[in-house]
Amino acid sequence: MRRIWAQAIKEILQFRRDKLTVALAYFLPLLAMILYGYAIRLKSDDISIAVRNYDTGALSREYIADIVASQQLVLVKWKGNDVYGPLDKGVAKATVTIPPEFSRKIKAGLTAQVQVVIDATDVNNARVIQNALLSINNYFLQSQGLSRERSAIVTDLRIWFNPGAKESLYIAPGGLAVFLWIFPCLLSTLAMSREKEQGTILLLYASSLTSFELIAGKALAYLLIAITQATFLIGASTILFGLYFAGSWLAFLVVVLFYLICSTCFGLTAGTRANTQSAAVQIVSTVGFSATLLLSGFMYPLRNVEYPLSLISNILPPRYAIPAFRNFFVRGSDFISQTYLLAGLLILATALFLIPALTLRRMQIKG
Repeated sequence: MRRIWAQAIKEILQFRRDKLTVALAYFLPLLAMILYGYAIRLKSDDISIAVRNYDTGALSREYIADIVASQQLVLVKWKGNDVYGPLDKGVAKATVTIPPEFSRKIKAGLTAQVQVVIDATDVNNARVIQNALLSINNYFLQSQGLSRERSAIVTDLRIWFNPGAKESLYIAPGGLAVFLWIFPCLLSTLAMSREKEQGTILLLYASSLTSFELIAGKALAYLLIAITQATFLIGASTILFGLYFAGSWLAFLVVVLFYLICSTCFGLTAGTRANTQSAAVQIVSTVGFSATLLLSGFMYPLRNVEYPLSLISNILPPRYAIPAFRNFFVRGSDFISQTYLLAGLLILATALFLIPALTLRRMQIKG
């Protein structure tokens, strides 16, 4: 144990002497957290829509006023002579054409058809526009007393866990999990690959340290650094995004500990496989960052990931950490409800520690 601790102290001292690495460890995660927390927005607002009114009645003007009053749609000037003109020119995401005698037909109890053409190059945006216009139609009919049908079911809707529907409470906890995966990975993989690139790892091969002691010493050093990173980022997120704990502190600390072990050990795995620092960074950025964004549930639900890519998400630690972080900061989960997430992180942490240790042992034998 003393040799493991001595190896860890040596790594921490090397880390402190490199000012650029210290900046990479703390200021880049903070900058990334600010960018993701304030730049990513899942709600669509200020969607441009063009309206052409061929009716002269008051109801058509009130219908347009309801569109303007919505918080999602913004009227823009109609450009072009046909119905596709604003879409072709890119000035609007949808066009609404109100036909002649719109007001007269509604007052007479007849059906008045309104033509809507939606740009569906962005499918999610198109769904938002469609749902917004359907809601505006229902509101218009009810406000004018034109809806004669009475619904047999009335829904009393209440938003739970996040009543204010703050997007920061969804983005920020997920962003914490993403950055506590990426940056500890980068630090440990640079430390490991630097030993191979500079040839100093040969001195370690010749020493009395076993591969398990070497990996354990490096993992312990960068785990301690990762804990300070986690404390720094969580504190900054509390100030910037108003995050606060709603769940069990003990369960959260255990999840963070297992997760940071996975992160540092994955970086050591990449460092043992790569011969240069640039190659190690490429492995971490491609396998770690890209896979995390797409297959961890950070941006969209995992059920939307198609088979067989959905199987890959089961071996990604962020897949277990992101829901855990959101549960602890928003839902208020206890220890028991997070057991399966803890078990997944524990299994992956054990595997990610053994892989670089066994790889390094084979290298020592060959050497």
